[in-house]
Amino acid sequence: MSHTLTAEDLYAEMKRMSASERIRFFSMLASNAFREDDFTHEQVFGETHQEPFSAWEAAEYLEVSVPTLRRYVQSGKLVPSHVVGRNQIFSAQTLRAFKRSRGTRG
Repeated sequence: MSHTLTAEDLYAEMKRMSASERIRFFSMLASNAFREDDFTHEQVFGETHQEPFSAWEAAEYLEVSVPTLRRYVQSGKLVPSHVVGRNQIFSAQTLRAFKRSRGTRG
């Protein structure tokens, strides 16, 4: 009968490793498990590529904090597509264009 390794088992084993072995393990993990490090918008957001984004989601997509996103809006650099009460909604198209204009891929 085979024993399935759980996350808890792996963590316990890793705690017993020396620091140099843990470094070696994470280097191996990073180089083998995450081969594709330049994800497209479609890969990250999938079915939501046309859906509206909340302020929090927009900030995450733009890779900025929510206060920075709010400053972009206050300065007129970024315009929400809808405002519902105090909630700002951003279109995916607007966010992609803004991200491209700032020189980051999206």
